[in-house]
Amino acid sequence: MATHEVHIVTGGAGFIGSHLVEAIISRGHYVIAADNLSRGKAAYLETSLAEGRCSFIEVDCADADAFLDEVSIALAGRSAAAIWHLAANSDIPAGVADPSIDLRDTFMTTFSSLLVMKALAVPDFHFASSSAIYGDFGDTQIREDSAPYKPISNYGAMKLASEAQICAAIEAFGHKASIFRFPNVVGAPATHGVIFDFINKLRDDPTRLSVLGDGTQQKSYMHVNDLIQAMLFIADHSPEKVGIYNVGNSDDGVTVRFIAECVRDRVAPEAVIDYGIGNRGWIGDVPRFKYATDRLSALGWKPSRDSRAAICEAVRDIAASM
Repeated sequence: MATHEVHIVTGGAGFIGSHLVEAIISRGHYVIAADNLSRGKAAYLETSLAEGRCSFIEVDCADADAFLDEVSIALAGRSAAAIWHLAANSDIPAGVADPSIDLRDTFMTTFSSLLVMKALAVPDFHFASSSAIYGDFGDTQIREDSAPYKPISNYGAMKLASEAQICAAIEAFGHKASIFRFPNVVGAPATHGVIFDFINKLRDDPTRLSVLGDGTQQKSYMHVNDLIQAMLFIADHSPEKVGIYNVGNSDDGVTVRFIAECVRDRVAPEAVIDYGIGNRGWIGDVPRFKYATDRLSALGWKPSRDSRAAICEAVRDIAASM
């Protein structure tokens, strides 16, 4: 990235978005953070706003006209170097219950962001995709070209549709895109997720922790600080017009049982853990997956924490912040 650029971050007041805003600012750039505050909090941007290198607009990014109007005002005649699109529905069960949620918040936010990209002649687009686009590959290691893609949640389906729309848009009017297929991401300040849910449950009842599923669900987890560094590295170094990368740890991940015990030990050591039946926490949940991260490693980047270290650090930090 060149210095003194303007970057637009959708979902900028969210958990991952607020970390990304800080990281982009630390490189000497200016950020316009857009968020509808359904999950995010403007307070997460307090430090960035105070530094004077960030502005915040509260807007529904699925509304292309409103989004374009607000961004145009914030740009004040300047051009933008890139859009980092993180805005999406993060409540997968809610999207299963009502598919229109992911259509609007996960796909239409992407479609609208691409319209804004075209209208403002923004050259680069960076997209927070997900491992959910693959579906359930069981214990088979998932690579970027693993096929066929068979997402089992509306969230995953709309992320996959978003990837396709981005490819078409870049061919039509863009310069370059990066697609980051996220693993499960942990860290503070958490707005949702398994650690957040477990801590809330134990704060409500310190004697018992109820867990969806039998605890054998096993996935890779990445700390948010490593994730942000991976995103920036890919944006800087990917040679492809549309670079698609699995972002995650190459380990086998950790089980829900491990996470439950870590939270229990930190928050309420005397609590009894009650596990459910079966290895799916909810409809649309992929109980196990293993990521192949060879493409990202070949590009020259590796995380500084494995899944176990990421979980332990996140439990400590989230518990302290809640």
